Amino acid sequence: MHTLTRLLGLLTITLLVGCTSVPNGGVTAAPPERVVPEVATRTFLIPSLNEEDRAELRRTHPTLRIVTGLDRSEALRRAPEVDGIDGRYATDDFLAAATRLRWVQSPSAGVERYLARSAIRERDEIVLTNMRGMHGPTIADHALAMLLTLTRDLAYYVDPAQRGTWNRRGSGREPTALADRTMLVVGLGGIGSEVAKRAKGFGMHVLATRRSLVPPPPYVDEQGTAGDLHRFLPRADVVVLCVPLTPQTEGMIDADELALMPAGSYVVNVARGKVVRTAALLAALESGHLAGAALDVTDPEPLPADHPLWSMPNVIITPHVSGRSALTETRRRGMYLENLRRFATGQSLLNVVDKEAGY
Repeated sequence: MHTLTRLLGLLTITLLVGCTSVPNGGVTAAPPERVVPEVATRTFLIPSLNEEDRAELRRTHPTLRIVTGLDRSEALRRAPEVDGIDGRYATDDFLAAATRLRWVQSPSAGVERYLARSAIRERDEIVLTNMRGMHGPTIADHALAMLLTLTRDLAYYVDPAQRGTWNRRGSGREPTALADRTMLVVGLGGIGSEVAKRAKGFGMHVLATRRSLVPPPPYVDEQGTAGDLHRFLPRADVVVLCVPLTPQTEGMIDADELALMPAGSYVVNVARGKVVRTAALLAALESGHLAGAALDVTDPEPLPADHPLWSMPNVIITPHVSGRSALTETRRRGMYLENLRRFATGQSLLNVVDKEAGY
């Protein structure tokens, strides 16, 4: 059963993300004439790893030394002997001392905190990988759940103050059906694609932007690049933000962009808080131009308890938890273990980050 589960997990990962080449100077692919290359022992630091996975890696990849449970000071002392690390160890002091370091695995999809480290950004021999695609289904469920809470006036009915009442008028806001409405997915990556699939299932017309201009998938009706954002916004009843945080996406939704959206439209942010200018969002909500906003991320984050967004009845806020689920953890674990296996045998890693693009 364990072997079958592992094979199914590897198949899922392969279908989701494929295999991305590692830049020169990083972890190299196996020579074509050899199935498993001969490699020296490699040391990898990770905060924790369950004993079952450790035992399996020891059995199948004895040249991979997994070190767990170190605090930051202990990790710093061992930095010169380390070849790979979990991103949570990637402090400036550690990176300066880790002269052998070749791989940093981000435990999340977002990598802006790691690219802020000059050593990771500038040292070509360090390969950065992330968890792109692992959170997609769960975050998409969360995005649609928040949207439906607004469009179906569910926040009123789940309010404890309404228990025991039979008020069919609700909050007074007329519920909205998603069918035949238009959703714009900004950032058709692993998360955005899952959002778009669900929107199509609700009978919505789906617009999407992505970095490169390629043929759209069957669940997207019209697709463009970032340059088409202003062309799509006036048609969008719902805008769902799924882009990574980069210098190009920071503040991409400001007062001008919100003004382009139709009156009575909705904003859903499951990207990063800094993608939206909070003051502009607040103004658009207070004026009534936006019907509502669903935010799993905010700027600042955490959002201060006295911030006016908390008290707005047409705003749903969750504290950056949209990716949490047993499914996400299963997919993350499978990705992490597969990259450890590849690292041990000198193969190309999955989900290599383009440091220039920022994701």
